[in-house]
Amino acid sequence: MGLENSPLKEKIDLELAIPSKTATHLMEGKVDIGLVPVAILPQLPQYEIITDYCIGAVGAVKTVAIYSQVPLQQVKTIFLDYHSRTSIRLAQILCEHYWKIFPTFFPAFNGYENKIEGNTAGVIIGDRAIRLAKNYRYEYDLAEVWQRFTGLPFVFAAWVARRKIAPTFEAKLNEAFRNGMAKIEEVADFYQGQYPNFDVLNYLQNYISYDLDSAKRRALDLFLSYLKADVGELAT
Repeated sequence: MGLENSPLKEKIDLELAIPSKTATHLMEGKVDIGLVPVAILPQLPQYEIITDYCIGAVGAVKTVAIYSQVPLQQVKTIFLDYHSRTSIRLAQILCEHYWKIFPTFFPAFNGYENKIEGNTAGVIIGDRAIRLAKNYRYEYDLAEVWQRFTGLPFVFAAWVARRKIAPTFEAKLNEAFRNGMAKIEEVADFYQGQYPNFDVLNYLQNYISYDLDSAKRRALDLFLSYLKADVGELAT
């Protein structure tokens, strides 16, 4: 809502897309700036993390989790949601370094949520997590587990530019995002009708954390260091 109601809208081509598609467009040079999953950063030849805003969480995030019908220590296979590279990388890192388990990871496919049974689990994010969480006996909130593991919040997505941008333009972006944050109740009200059994305002205010502060920057650096250490070892 911030950009859509900003004077910047007349000066940019604004495209809305799921995180994985936005990431692909940024990597292919089809867009210059994007709110992208941070797991793509090592794949960019150069980049700048811009603005004071992100999509993060301090503790539980509610909509990014591993779901299963058995305790995680009994899981042998995990399907990886195709909507966010960051979420699947986070799941893999936590499995290896926190839980000390080594399941087989498989790319998810349409309908994979129905295959989460026995010793097969799955990473589910976003709207589908809201709808489907009740179907599974065990839920492992990945942002909450990351904080338990590291003592830090987590950054799922950040505003990234392929090259350095003018400070004046970044300032205008920050202003647009601040204005958007001031209208968060309007945003929640707009979407609440789509989620009759889910408190959208509570989610946006208490589970998503938007400030890219020093703690989140440290968390992002740590996450990227795990990606660098595990390069070539984690499934794509």
